[in-house]
Amino acid sequence: MDMHRGLFCATLAPSFSYCESSGAMSRDYLEQDATQMRRADRAVDDEAWIKTFLHRAAVGAFATLHGDQPFVNTNLFVYDEDSNSIIAHTARVGRTRANIEVHDKVCFSIMEMGRLLPADEALEFSVEYAGVTVFGSVEIINDEAEATAALQLLLDKYAPHLKPGSDYRPPVPDELRRTSVFRLNIESWSGKKKEVASDFPGAFLFDYKPVLETNND
Repeated sequence: MDMHRGLFCATLAPSFSYCESSGAMSRDYLEQDATQMRRADRAVDDEAWIKTFLHRAAVGAFATLHGDQPFVNTNLFVYDEDSNSIIAHTARVGRTRANIEVHDKVCFSIMEMGRLLPADEALEFSVEYAGVTVFGSVEIINDEAEATAALQLLLDKYAPHLKPGSDYRPPVPDELRRTSVFRLNIESWSGKKKEVASDFPGAFLFDYKPVLETNND
């Protein structure tokens, strides 16, 4: 669903100008750079903002390819600013690793949903959002010391209150042989955001109901 204009934009007119403010047919995005956006006014070029979002986001989605079949794998991750890369890990044997060993080009995305924005007409309903999309190539980290350091970055992000060596045993070589640690080397990225005034008439948060019982406590 394209949230740049309205909630029903993509459903009503995925290929034509109904969702374009100009009234002309949509541009040919197949001929444009991957980071090109339809709504340039929503684009965020501030790299500091993009990096902060990547540091803060809890979950990201990796898009990989097997033949002509795309796959999306939602995963924990950490943004390593020193190497400008995304670090994650999966099972030693699985779909994600199998895909990237054949086709190392991937896409990665994070997003945050804000308030829903009602309007007098259905097409004009909208939503606040922030998102970052990353493009690059993935490599498996085979070096033991490097893989250990990468896993520690993940642990430090998600459990900053726990310290290796005192609260838990750090990763050991035998454990590394049971996992795949990989690095997405960032080649390009784009950020986008829509945020309106706090007093927008009727703005409300989606009544999300967690599916995990422990999140309902």
